[in-house]
Amino acid sequence: MSYLFKPKNYTPILDLQQTELGIQKIKDFFQANLSAELRLRRVTAPLFVLRGTGINDDLNGTERAVNFPIKDMQDARAEVVHSLAKWKRITLADYKIPYGYGIYTDMNAIRADEELGNLHSLYVDQWDWERVMSAEERNIDFLKSIVNRIYATLLRTEYLVCESFPEIKPVLPAEIAFVYADELAKKYPELTPKEREAVVAKEHKAVFIIGIGGELCDGKKHDGRAPDYDDWTTPSENGYKGLNGDIILWNPVLDLPFEISSMGIRVDKKALLEQLKIEGKEERLGLYFHKRLMEDTLPLSIGGGIGQSRLCMFFLRKAHIGEIQASIWSDEMRKECEELNIVLI
Repeated sequence: MSYLFKPKNYTPILDLQQTELGIQKIKDFFQANLSAELRLRRVTAPLFVLRGTGINDDLNGTERAVNFPIKDMQDARAEVVHSLAKWKRITLADYKIPYGYGIYTDMNAIRADEELGNLHSLYVDQWDWERVMSAEERNIDFLKSIVNRIYATLLRTEYLVCESFPEIKPVLPAEIAFVYADELAKKYPELTPKEREAVVAKEHKAVFIIGIGGELCDGKKHDGRAPDYDDWTTPSENGYKGLNGDIILWNPVLDLPFEISSMGIRVDKKALLEQLKIEGKEERLGLYFHKRLMEDTLPLSIGGGIGQSRLCMFFLRKAHIGEIQASIWSDEMRKECEELNIVLI
């Protein structure tokens, strides 16, 4: 079901032409800086993959992939990608990317099961990245160091936007905070995970929530994660588990927490086996991706996705993702947006 959050007294800072210019500036600058910061090489990515290989991602495990038959391959079915977490790791191996380097790509997807609103569209565009790491780096300190480097790129991008459009004022703090999902569950047991995100994001303005996908102290998950890419079971520090997380910013236009990246250290063989067992998905060990991981033909890696439209929406102070990208919206939502001065592309 569609849901529109209605900001009070909203007026876009930039008109349509300025917005398009801003989108171009942000995308060009951010990807160049992220590439330099993490030593990533650009590669070409697929829009769809064959069903039954285990390469497509399951996200929360409930989303249906858009699929179609391929006439020239005896109607074998292809699926539009949800994301490229597992594909990227295969690519690191096939391209023989050395330790300390990685890849990034433009990922485009269709997620037909999304609940449409200010932050969610049928169309997903993000920078998907993946970097080769060592066994010694599979720890929380390395994860935090990568998050800090990504955040430094965000700060530089905000500076560019504010210099280009002086009407836009900087809002990001100098440093990003780190907190465990389990820590939040203990501190705010009466709140839902999204309400906890709101509290901590409003306090710090930029926060990385660690350990998403595993069971928390209350027996529930902060949010769902597939069992075969991010590592959410390996012990990290202070009795907590998880080597993954989300970058959350406080959105001053919507007055809401705003996720711009999901990322983490990827599963090794031990974590894969444990997480598949927890989720009751052990049959996946027979799939192409999982076989390669268990046969040690895939490198250890860290990676994630960073929403392109989300990032532009945040830095250009837009109230709706439809102000950044062209997508499909209901007549009702278009009418409501028009009444709120929200100009959908």
